[in-house]
Amino acid sequence: QVQLVESGGGLVQAGSSLRISCAASGRTLFSYAMGWFRQAPGKERDFVAAISRSGGRTYYADSVNGRFTISRDNAKNTVYLQMNSLKPEDTAVYYCALARSFGLGAIEVLSSETEYDYWGQGTQVTVSS
Repeated sequence: QVQLVESGGGLVQAGSSLRISCAASGRTLFSYAMGWFRQAPGKERDFVAAISRSGGRTYYADSVNGRFTISRDNAKNTVYLQMNSLKPEDTAVYYCALARSFGLGAIEVLSSETEYDYWGQGTQVTVSS
């Protein structure tokens, strides 16, 4: 059984940076693609970013492209989301997720929640104006 635990969320001011992490246990991460999603109050959960097994391919939602960077350290079984130039509209609970089946296909498919098999409990990120 895989467990994903997010950490690093908090309250920051607009324009600042924050890095959140997702640590995995139960399976080694290097075998699986990973993604980040977020859910703002009263809204559906949305895709943020995804990364392939090796880390060689990444994909971002238009709303965060150029500001956020997803990365992974397979030796540490950890995936990161570096968030720069944060905006109040980035306020949400951020979830990491693991996709068991994704391999060499188009990475864009990882924008769909249906590609993921395991989810973390989420970490709150609040950006004040």
